[in-house]
Amino acid sequence: MATIHVERIINAPADQVWEALRDFGALHTKTAPGFIIATVVEGDIRTVTFDGGLVLRERLIAIDDERRRIVYSILADIFEHHSASNAVVPEGDDRCRFVWIVDFLPDDPKDRITAMMNAGIDAIKASMEAQP
Repeated sequence: MATIHVERIINAPADQVWEALRDFGALHTKTAPGFIIATVVEGDIRTVTFDGGLVLRERLIAIDDERRRIVYSILADIFEHHSASNAVVPEGDDRCRFVWIVDFLPDDPKDRITAMMNAGIDAIKASMEAQP
């Protein structure tokens, strides 16, 4: 099983970043606009369209407001197993650490997924830091 762990310091309050992240249907408007161009939610499933045209379906597993953590799973035939979590950890009043961990089988697409996660977390950081 492959595990990818990426983190970024975001120069924005943890509550602001968490408010955007916990909105399961707002990836394209609040969290990573530009990187994500559309998000459609039906029940606990969101369909996410990336700027390059890739479309993925994701199932919401949990939202934990106390720990500022969201867990989801990609529903795609390429994975035998997929589990991802995002967490927002305060690092003072006006900055936080964004932590993204993904576990999946098979581990063949690890390089491609790592590149997408790095691009995604950079888009999240830019979006959150651009907000007043």
